[in-house]
Amino acid sequence: MPVVINQPSVWQRVSPFFRGFDGPLLLAVLLLCVLGLLTMYSVGFDHGTRFSDHARNMLIAVAVVFVVAQVPPQRLMTVAVPLYVAGVVLLLAVEFFGITKKGATRWVNVGVVIQPSEIMKMALPLMLAWWFQRREGQLRPFDFAVAGGLLLLPVGLIMKQPDLGTALLVMSAGLFVIFFAGLSWKLIVPPVLLGVVGITLLVGFSDSLCQPGVDWHVLHDYQKQRVCTLMDPTRDPLGKGFHTIQGMIAIGSGGVWGKGFMQGTQTHLEFIPERTTDFIFAAFSEEFGLLGVLGLMACFIFLVGRGLVIAMEAPTLFARLLAGAISLIFFVYAFVNMGMVSGILPVVGVPLPFISYGGTAMVTLGLGVGMLMSIAKAKRLVQT
Repeated sequence: MPVVINQPSVWQRVSPFFRGFDGPLLLAVLLLCVLGLLTMYSVGFDHGTRFSDHARNMLIAVAVVFVVAQVPPQRLMTVAVPLYVAGVVLLLAVEFFGITKKGATRWVNVGVVIQPSEIMKMALPLMLAWWFQRREGQLRPFDFAVAGGLLLLPVGLIMKQPDLGTALLVMSAGLFVIFFAGLSWKLIVPPVLLGVVGITLLVGFSDSLCQPGVDWHVLHDYQKQRVCTLMDPTRDPLGKGFHTIQGMIAIGSGGVWGKGFMQGTQTHLEFIPERTTDFIFAAFSEEFGLLGVLGLMACFIFLVGRGLVIAMEAPTLFARLLAGAISLIFFVYAFVNMGMVSGILPVVGVPLPFISYGGTAMVTLGLGVGMLMSIAKAKRLVQT
């Protein structure tokens, strides 16, 4: 009697690779990608190949998400130290062999031109989560001091490039890991209070501090100008303040309902500088209005919230610290970008996740989402 062997279908063969993907997280990312493609088509259709390049970068990021999601958190731990060391070495290479563009030395050629500071956005939280996992159950002040040193080394190298925006993101990523690891409030409150006092004094004496010839010592001249522009963009409306003023005009002109898809006058008459990158939020606000902005913010809140839920349910300390830090990195990205375009934060060159143009940033975001997927997948495997 012949033996009948049922061959598995193609879907049965590939479905194990998709099993365990976190549906809510995937939905939030897909919604943001759709909004990013719509916005980029509008602002970039007459801007060379920006739209097609953005779609390509998004596909690469999706591939990165799929690949990294297959890697269990235990394997991610094994690449933490090598990735961190490689990132620091590349940052040192930028100091000696870096490529300078627009007055900043941030890139290095290693066969392809890369920006090492982008690597540190994920390498640093990986490294710190690995460190605290190793010290689990026996954390002492010395361990937090070591973590502080691991944080300050790459941040200092990035600030020398100079790249204040990326340094802020990298520092935030590291501080989130240290905070979630159990840093005492006694060490958190004093710097926060000092910062509040410093900002208050800066606002109070901004007229005298922002006068020409006044040296702030700790900041570069361009960084001083950004802070002074934040205090009063009309100091130089056609120069340093132009970006901020035009961004606020575009956001306000969108009203509640927006001017409509591809109907933004500030955008298409090219009043908004960097409309496909740092200031794409202004173009989005003009065309989709307050309701569109609230929808965009809801997507980001859902993404961050889902990431924090994954962190709370993670099976190990390493996974909890990493997932929590990555989730709040998305928050910092969105908050800083929207804040600088709206005129409540200095212009520091931070992209809007999944919306702004940028290949390296898009791949970095894909890496972060992939790690969250990996941690969520590990949780389901532990439960079953």
